[in-house]
Amino acid sequence: MTAKPKVFIDGREGTTGLQIYDRLGSRDDIELLLIDESKRKDVNERKRLINEADLVFLCLPDDAAREAVALIDNDGTRVIDASTAHRTDPNWVYGLPELSPGQRRKIAEARFVANPGCHATGFIISVYPLIALGILPLDYPLTCMSSTGYSGGGKSMISDYEEHKTEGMFSPGFYALGLRHKHLPEMMAVTRLKRTPVFCPFVDDYYKGMATTVALHNDMLLKTATAEGIRQMLAEYYAGQRYVTVAPELGGGTLYSNWGQGTNDLEITVSGNDSQTLVTARFDNLGKGASGAAVQNMEIMLNPAGGR
Repeated sequence: MTAKPKVFIDGREGTTGLQIYDRLGSRDDIELLLIDESKRKDVNERKRLINEADLVFLCLPDDAAREAVALIDNDGTRVIDASTAHRTDPNWVYGLPELSPGQRRKIAEARFVANPGCHATGFIISVYPLIALGILPLDYPLTCMSSTGYSGGGKSMISDYEEHKTEGMFSPGFYALGLRHKHLPEMMAVTRLKRTPVFCPFVDDYYKGMATTVALHNDMLLKTATAEGIRQMLAEYYAGQRYVTVAPELGGGTLYSNWGQGTNDLEITVSGNDSQTLVTARFDNLGKGASGAAVQNMEIMLNPAGGR
């Protein structure tokens, strides 16, 4: 009998770590290594478990994630890092399987995989194909707005919204107004854009869900295109994907940001007309935007033939 892969979650007590544990805790195809609660900050115990594992999830702050990688003293342990620390590192594979035809294989063969950021996932999944298809110029002045549920802010923000809510928190709250959001470097690196997008995220009074919208002037694109034409191109690009789909018609009415809660699904909706286009990616910020994506990457790494 083939031994089950051993998996360790370093940082299980955080929001992403807990979500990964919830997704893996009842599975019988892996052996989940658990650290004693009293030793979760014990470096030697963490090092032992990291090196015993076939695959480790890092659900830690950036500096702690780098320190955790340095604890590996073998040639076999594989890592999925959910932090920002390695997303632009050329020695790490970017963990977005749907990015391009060869990305899934890169993840399957990788030892080190950087799990994408939530806002970055919505932006890249919309923008990368348009660049790859020769539609969107690399110096296009992109504008992007992205709504997230308050779970994206971790335990502290969850506590604020659920136990200490102020009057202003009943309405959308814009943040990162200095336009230097921590996801911008990976958004630039993966898409190869030459002009930094104007990117403004906001948090609203719902637990989880995300809607990331990119706005386009069609007459500034490299090829003649309409909103419907862009929708068709994206539908063809993502045809056959399990988790990423494109709505079959142009968006109309209202799009709500809490679509897809509790799933690993991401839906792209294209809206607009002949002259202007909106591309909106909606998904669960704790699913395809974090823990769901991490588990998907694990499945691809441990089971390249069957992982989706």
